[in-house]
Amino acid sequence: MSSTPKSAFQRPAQLQQARVLVVGDVMLDRYWFGEVNRISPEAPVPVVRVERREARLGGAANVARNAVALGAHTGLLGVVGQDEAGDQVQEMVSELAIQGTLNRDPAISTIIKLRVIGRQQQLLRIDFEEAPSESVLRDKLTQFNTLLPNYDVIVLSDYAKGSLVNVAAMIAAARAAGKLVLVDPKGDDFSSYAGASLLTPNRSEFKHIVGSWRSEEELTDKAQQLRRALSLESLLLTRSEEGMTLYTEQERLHIPAQAREVYDVSGAGDTVIATLAVMLGAGVPIAEAVLIANRAGGIVVGKLGTATVTSDELFA
Repeated sequence: MSSTPKSAFQRPAQLQQARVLVVGDVMLDRYWFGEVNRISPEAPVPVVRVERREARLGGAANVARNAVALGAHTGLLGVVGQDEAGDQVQEMVSELAIQGTLNRDPAISTIIKLRVIGRQQQLLRIDFEEAPSESVLRDKLTQFNTLLPNYDVIVLSDYAKGSLVNVAAMIAAARAAGKLVLVDPKGDDFSSYAGASLLTPNRSEFKHIVGSWRSEEELTDKAQQLRRALSLESLLLTRSEEGMTLYTEQERLHIPAQAREVYDVSGAGDTVIATLAVMLGAGVPIAEAVLIANRAGGIVVGKLGTATVTSDELFA
């Protein structure tokens, strides 16, 4: 695996003063690691003999995990089930000193993504998920309004699992309070994200909304049209191996991907938006924050599974 090039950026002096609240779909990522030595006689599939199990925070909780790894004061608002997996999420959140406000919904099970890894490759993923109940979501909106004064940057991490049905009300309240609002979107309708400070769709999500493009000029036109239609200050399009492009009223800034071996893209978007939130919360200008986030994304894809980047790695 190639080594990480030296950072051209200085560590922001106000990094630990960044106050970031992450709201969205909280998940538990479970990994089962094992050896693969034969094919099953029952079906043409590999047999994995599980030797090790690991659990990590996933979804919005992984965004919070990335923000706290960079040194920010980090809060997390989400929903988990009244079950063993929910207990595990709560325990890990507390261990990381994330200020977690986790609503326990007895009507659902905690969202779990179970990945089976053999020979350092993901062989299978099994998802367990249920949408939160209406009463718990009402409580969550009330809690959001209570927590809002304590944070400067709000990250809305939408995985389309049902925790952000009140996203429009959250954006309106946060913007009225003068907060920066960053949204990692999902779905086939972005209208509920109108008024956010920054939207960070990936290439496939963006294409699903605006259609395909044949040139960079056409892409820019579509991006700016969407940005203006949603009254966004900025739109950051993440483009995998093509890097990422920032669109604002004043400029278009394209940052190529940093050349290195890609090991696992799981959670890379979480790392990018968390890094953006922390840098903006520390007073870094948006163009520089995007450059730093691009570097963070390049580092994290060299790690297995949902992972984090520390400030020491980022500014080494």
